[in-house]
Amino acid sequence: MALFLTNLILLPLLLLANFSPTLSLCYVSPYAARVHQSATQTSAYRTYIVLVEPPPPGADEEGHRRWYQTFLPSSHIGESGEPRLLHSYTEVFSGFTAKLTEAELDAVAKNPRFVRAFPDRMLQLMTTHTPEFLGLKNGTGFWSNAGYGKGVIVGLLDTGIYASHSSFDDHGVPPPPMKWKGSCKAVRCNNKLIGAKSLVGDDGSYDYDGHGTHTSSTAAGNFVTGASDHGVGMGTASGIAPGAHIAMYKVCTAEGCEESAVVAGMDAAIKDGVDVLSLSLGSRTSVSFRNDPIAIGAFSAISKGIIVVCAAGNRGPIPQSITNDAPWLLTVAAGSVDRRFDAGVHLGNGKHIDGEALAQVTKPTSKPYPLLYSEEHRFCQNEDHGSVAGKVIVCQATTPMTQYFDIERLMVAGAAGVVLFNNEATGYTIALHNYKARVVQVTSADGIALAAYTKTSLNDAVATFTYNNTVLGVRPNPVVASFSSRGPSSVAPGVLKPDILAPGLNILAAWPSPPFKIISGTSMATPHVSGVAALIKSLHPDWSPAAIKSAILTTSDTMNNIGGSILNERHDKASAYDRGAGHVNPARAADPGLVYDLSVTDYAGYICWLLGEEGLVTIVRNSTLTCVKLPKVKDVQLNYPTLTVPLASTPFTVTRTVTNVGPADSTYAAKVNSPSSMTVHVSPETLVFSKAGEKKTFSVTVICQGVGASEIFVEGSLSWVSKKHVVRSPIVAIRGAGDPAPTPSP
Repeated sequence: MALFLTNLILLPLLLLANFSPTLSLCYVSPYAARVHQSATQTSAYRTYIVLVEPPPPGADEEGHRRWYQTFLPSSHIGESGEPRLLHSYTEVFSGFTAKLTEAELDAVAKNPRFVRAFPDRMLQLMTTHTPEFLGLKNGTGFWSNAGYGKGVIVGLLDTGIYASHSSFDDHGVPPPPMKWKGSCKAVRCNNKLIGAKSLVGDDGSYDYDGHGTHTSSTAAGNFVTGASDHGVGMGTASGIAPGAHIAMYKVCTAEGCEESAVVAGMDAAIKDGVDVLSLSLGSRTSVSFRNDPIAIGAFSAISKGIIVVCAAGNRGPIPQSITNDAPWLLTVAAGSVDRRFDAGVHLGNGKHIDGEALAQVTKPTSKPYPLLYSEEHRFCQNEDHGSVAGKVIVCQATTPMTQYFDIERLMVAGAAGVVLFNNEATGYTIALHNYKARVVQVTSADGIALAAYTKTSLNDAVATFTYNNTVLGVRPNPVVASFSSRGPSSVAPGVLKPDILAPGLNILAAWPSPPFKIISGTSMATPHVSGVAALIKSLHPDWSPAAIKSAILTTSDTMNNIGGSILNERHDKASAYDRGAGHVNPARAADPGLVYDLSVTDYAGYICWLLGEEGLVTIVRNSTLTCVKLPKVKDVQLNYPTLTVPLASTPFTVTRTVTNVGPADSTYAAKVNSPSSMTVHVSPETLVFSKAGEKKTFSVTVICQGVGASEIFVEGSLSWVSKKHVVRSPIVAIRGAGDPAPTPSP
């Protein structure tokens, strides 16, 4: 959502609830300490997603359902009185979800038309000034030329939607295209909100959590004036594609997202005719693609021309924490924007520490208060409440939920305020929470400085809080958020993940109540990119999902707003495994010049290399494609818009093919940027095109020498440069890339 009154743009930042065992929404939840129920059920019955061979040709939806019933025990009602058959799938794959005992599952597996079964898992949710930050200005340039995404349908798999919100008004939005086949069950349906249905058992699509309202308004919410969260971030809000249509599939509750419901939502979205699928959710760990119903279902979606955008996860900054890492997914990492909700701590020694606060005091007192810090009570858990009265407590953040209670106890005991500082891993990332008290959040470095000041000044350590509300133009930005999950993928290290960086820290977007809220997470970054994909789809309706992904990746920014490299949460140079190809740049993505395209056949060859015939049958489900007939395509040789090679002192060559989507007559010259330890040769060094749609193939040979034994990867880049375009691809040499296909796990 774009804040035009103050040049602010409101977009959602939902942070992942890190304590869910598997699948969840990807946002930084204030209830992150809440433990979700495990997928392991105490009953003898468990829920399974079962893949089977399709019914005879010509079967309608009811015919599929009857076919699936033939795999089940004769009793279609379980001991609990609930139907065994919970979901029937026709689009994502041929299969169903059912409640079965282990003995019954064994019996189902003996059916010769049985393929695979997966225990249902609980996924996690990975929860504005951002349009302006992304270069989108109302009434001008690319945004206007793209019609704000008109004619494109964005489907979201989330917690539902608060349909009455003004972000979902349909002023200026035309009726949906004729291809739309969906239905809308909400308190208000119109040309903006054209689809709303629940796959979680209730009859309505109402959003009791808020996450789905936030993400959908970020992707495609309409313009709303006077938006703010309790007075901060004031301005006009809009989604990235405010002219696009929204279809909400409620597949999650506040407790998380059952994988079977997510797949059911994906199945319905494909059937209904969406153009973009946005999933701000994921599992805690990456699994083999043949064991991942989300990856399998997404493959069916991209096979039908639907681009699928997913959250990278909120388990950063741990390496190899990436989720949603299948090559056919567009995986989004989270970064900051150039806006802060400024609050300062002015010390008695004259020094000033910049922090942030959501609860801004309009008339703060200038009275200095004693500062109190104790190593014994470092985490705000001061049991001697009598000692905190009238003092500002300095303490280190833990989990948001624990923090709420600890800070509330301190304030009840008479504390004048709290300075909450990050732990070392969080660094410079300040993910704001409204503690409903005089709380200023600061970085880990500033927290250490404050603690030192209280120790050296003893009883003379005092401080005054200052508030400056919303500040724009903050530098450096963007910065990769600490919580954003990192690569490389443990399943497919030869394909760079995450793909792209987008705004995900302290994002303002629609909420049931209050009407706008600031939250953080890769959940918030994902709908930004979903909105960009919708804009590109509106301009180029014939482009494949791979072409749209390539356009977004190869035109992304690698520099920040002070002309240096994008930084991570420690303010070190961010690597490709932190930020992907770079930070999304919508206007440039609409006109990339060249694209790296991929077809179903290309992906099938890759799946044959990685997972063999069984993987191909499970994921691709196309009887005309077999691994015997297909060339096995190594991960490093996949026609991906980023290049990954083995880290080795011997030459290694990869090939790529680009398609001209720019001017008919154009010439591109290769430009390599690499460290001294990486030598890169490109052949040919010039690509000459004479028509649109023409394809050219080139090779890239990489040699790495003098690399330390402790270095896991080395990074450079290749850019194809014409008079009008720069088409940039990271080159990452990493240990283990291109190794022979691993033996699939059971």
